[in-house]
Amino acid sequence: MLPGKPVFLLTDILVFGLMLCIVLFFLYAMRKPHLREPWRQVVRSKAGVISMIVLSVYVGIALLDSVHFHPVLENQNAASGEVHYSGEVISLFDEMVSGLRASGEKTYSAPFAAYLYAKETVQQDDGTKQRVYPRLSWGAVHLDNPEAQKTADVLVLGAVGALKGIAVWLVLVTLLCLVLSVRAKRSFRATLGILLGGRSGVPWRTVILTLGAVVLVLLVGAEWAAKYHVLGTDKVGEDVLYQALKSIRTGVVIGTLTTLLMLPFAVIFGIMAGYFRGWIDDVIQYLYTTLNSIPGVLLIAAAVLMLNVYMSKHAEQFASLTQRADLRLLFLCLILGLTSWTGLCRLLRAETLKLREVDFIQAATAFGVGRVQTIFRHILPNVMHIVLITLVLDFSGLVLAEAVLSYINIGVDPTMNSWGNMINSARLEMAREPVVWWSLAASLFFMFTLVLFANLFADVVRDALDPRLAR
Repeated sequence: MLPGKPVFLLTDILVFGLMLCIVLFFLYAMRKPHLREPWRQVVRSKAGVISMIVLSVYVGIALLDSVHFHPVLENQNAASGEVHYSGEVISLFDEMVSGLRASGEKTYSAPFAAYLYAKETVQQDDGTKQRVYPRLSWGAVHLDNPEAQKTADVLVLGAVGALKGIAVWLVLVTLLCLVLSVRAKRSFRATLGILLGGRSGVPWRTVILTLGAVVLVLLVGAEWAAKYHVLGTDKVGEDVLYQALKSIRTGVVIGTLTTLLMLPFAVIFGIMAGYFRGWIDDVIQYLYTTLNSIPGVLLIAAAVLMLNVYMSKHAEQFASLTQRADLRLLFLCLILGLTSWTGLCRLLRAETLKLREVDFIQAATAFGVGRVQTIFRHILPNVMHIVLITLVLDFSGLVLAEAVLSYINIGVDPTMNSWGNMINSARLEMAREPVVWWSLAASLFFMFTLVLFANLFADVVRDALDPRLAR
């Protein structure tokens, strides 16, 4: 049960609809040997399982941040029996990290700092004024003497988090061994020896070590974040770690929804143009050539400005700023999807032109196989490696494009947390003295990690699904 009144944003519905489609696809694939075997190759790859674990953390945070609701107001009138809700819209992830969310400061503070980053004039008890670094109102407030106690306190909190992480990791490993021992009808000790010895088809030792590293980082970070601003605060005193974690949903939504919006256009038009040729090829070439001639940034800017005008004239249709920001995010995904399918379409057209002349396609045509069956049985599987490579490159490019578009104020709404907005706000911070570097470093690190492991995972999937590599 949600601790409030649920709110269904458009992107939330699309995100959970996408997750449902993925689950249904894997349930279907597990029943088909020709689909099940490639995914078995993925889970037998060390790079594949490492990428899946790291990406699962990102996706998990994005899903928790996609469950929105109006929280219940405090100090309810029990006599009336009515429940009143706040006008603010928060997510389940916000509720889980409510401490970080409420840990605001006055202005900048460095990572693990106990004082503000800039001096302020403070009036002393005797009436004199002095320039000092004021204490933070939340970070390291539990310390009486931060200069002498902070280093030891950080080490102790890290050790406590590490012990908790090791305990959780041991529980997970034990449960994994129990499940595998029951399935294989072996003893627990024999199963543990096989896993740690790396004598199984699935690289369980790699899974166990990666899972331990992820759990350790999460729990140590949670211990530190409960007492300190691990990545500092920004100009208005908001925790940078909280901003970076909240930006995960924006990056995942833009990367996944946009690529899925462009995929049908690119695959259908590209294969049709290469297979049918003639006037169909001419029309499709004219379509994507015309679309490519329009500068993408100008088209996106015009579309976003039109949306802003619409939202200004119909403000009554939006109950909160969160719904306005969500509509702008969805509209940005639509515009990026409509303008980014042409490159993949051109590649698929060229590959299909080559494939339709090879021997097995000619043999299928000679034996009377229909065109639709030929496309789905012979052409589509042989172009999937191109589709996957292009989709991952586009996913990475779209995550980075959001940063660029937000930098020039035509990306996501400024009220929405995103790595682009963090970079946009950090551009002035890098010019001040002393330099405020942590906002830029945090956004780049989280963006780099997502893009890196997405690329590694897609490379493994491409190797598994390419029929020519399978042979």
